[in-house]
Amino acid sequence: MSDVNGPTGRTPASNRPEDAAVDTAGTGAGAATGSVTGSAAESVAGAGAPTGSTAVDPRTTAAEGGRRVRVVLVDDHRMFRTGVQAEIGETERTGVEVVGEAADVDQAVTVITATRPEVVLLDVHLPGGGGVEVLRRCAPLMADARQPVRFLALSVSDAAEDVIGVIRGGARGYVTKTITGTDLVNSVFRVQEGDAVFSPRLAGFVLDAFASTDAPPVDEDLDRLTQREREVLRLIARGYAYKEIAKQLFISVKTVESHVSAVLRKLQLSNRHELTRWATARRLV
Repeated sequence: MSDVNGPTGRTPASNRPEDAAVDTAGTGAGAATGSVTGSAAESVAGAGAPTGSTAVDPRTTAAEGGRRVRVVLVDDHRMFRTGVQAEIGETERTGVEVVGEAADVDQAVTVITATRPEVVLLDVHLPGGGGVEVLRRCAPLMADARQPVRFLALSVSDAAEDVIGVIRGGARGYVTKTITGTDLVNSVFRVQEGDAVFSPRLAGFVLDAFASTDAPPVDEDLDRLTQREREVLRLIARGYAYKEIAKQLFISVKTVESHVSAVLRKLQLSNRHELTRWATARRLV
């Protein structure tokens, strides 16, 4: 899978209420947060494996071959959810039916339980406990032999601890938000079929973690930081400007500045150069 440009063709979010609701008009790109969309109350089964095809858009091939997959999007950034919906959610073209969205842990568990999708695209960092908490609370759904719900992590973070954490929690794969729309559709179908899917380089983290019998050492300094502060820390250490970090994480420049100040205070560092050295010494870059 090529790790290149992120989803394109984003459409504006709608002004629907943020309360959980049923969208009887169909699977619009601007579904309300914590909502159940389209034919979520109906079970959509695949009509069979795709027939042999030549070099065409794999998303179109999936739809033409009769494959269907029901998906829930879980991400705390509405703009990103809208972009993913626009990129992969045209069911007749891609075979992907987005049946619900959620922005935090509680919403995610509610929507996933109500819709029983085949695949959940799950952000790692969410209000209410993060993706790992969603996986923990949805463990019975993952263990259902008749209709298992499978999870594919989709995150801006490529940190080893994030990857290993959600895989240990039960996710079937982990891809970063730089993935193309075509590759994301392919990844969703592979996870639906039970395969493990990873962005380049990330699979090595998992292999190393499960090959080792030693528990990783506890870093008390790092544990003082929130997940979002760790994301900002890594990007600062990689040389990103504040505006670039804000764009990457879908937050404001002022919020980035606040996170940097908090990191410096907690680690008792004076500037971003010291912060970079600190992160490099811990192999966080």
